[in-house]
Amino acid sequence: MSKNTLIDPFGRSIDYLRISVTDKCDFRCTYCMDEDVTFLPRSHILTLEEIVNVAKTFISMGSKQIRITGGEPLVRKNILWALEEIAKTDGLDELTITTNGSQLESMADSLHNAGVSRINISLDTLNRQKFESLTRRDKFDQVVRGINKVAELPFKRVKINSVILKNHNDHEILSLAEFALNHAMDISYIEEMPLGVISHHDRAAAYISSDEIYNQLSSRYKLHKSELKTGGPSRYYDVDGFNNKIGLISPHSHNFCSTCNRVRLTAEGKLLLCLGNEHSMDLKAVLRDPKATQDSLKTSIHNALALKPERHHFDLNEEPQILRFMSATGG
Repeated sequence: MSKNTLIDPFGRSIDYLRISVTDKCDFRCTYCMDEDVTFLPRSHILTLEEIVNVAKTFISMGSKQIRITGGEPLVRKNILWALEEIAKTDGLDELTITTNGSQLESMADSLHNAGVSRINISLDTLNRQKFESLTRRDKFDQVVRGINKVAELPFKRVKINSVILKNHNDHEILSLAEFALNHAMDISYIEEMPLGVISHHDRAAAYISSDEIYNQLSSRYKLHKSELKTGGPSRYYDVDGFNNKIGLISPHSHNFCSTCNRVRLTAEGKLLLCLGNEHSMDLKAVLRDPKATQDSLKTSIHNALALKPERHHFDLNEEPQILRFMSATGG
């Protein structure tokens, strides 16, 4: 087994890498990007070979979990090849993927065969009209068919991720829980993160805390703190009468930075040390330097960890300090 050599300045063991394989997406979710977003030129995006190289390097340095994200990762051409290459790497415990669900109906079997063990599916509403309003795309039925397809397959875990906005979809908290639990899936409710400048809504006015969400859930379900740890920021609860979990992701109300074990590789090759800060290292420059070696890449990764901050600082009442959209960062 590989020894984890990735320790940040605050003593946190970094064993989880999230990789954005593209900034492109077939949705335009209102909290994620504007309708007229400009995508990066192809030459600025890491090749799949470069992505696989970084993933394998992190695994050799002790990383146990790799999550593939986007944009929408399943719109990336030949993504299944990259998934297979990463999944078969010795030392990896878990390969997971976050998706908007639009491609799952046709790709679920292939994802399972490629070695993906967990899938997170973004779904913020069960109302077709609201779905189109939030995503700016009329693909609700397509996503639900994809969720139903995934439910038939023996993935290790499948989870619904729901960003909750006050006066937009907060009245669906209970119905979303019922949908997930009845599909034998977990669900996590997410406080919106202030990344990028958006025009659709006022983030401060739309903010709803995880505590308010928990109170709504407790009106119907009996919840108990769970021992489940998946490497991500969700605080999980067991639900009486169900085998699956309910999670809360609380970047504002319950800061989770003290236990952060994650770094992110953006689609353009920046190793991002914190979702809520701009600290990063350009790994693309190393990957494309003809004089660089595998040791050069490992040294750059080690040097990057010195930039990892202790925590993020989000203030919904200020203009966003992070101008990149979530789609450019990776979930």
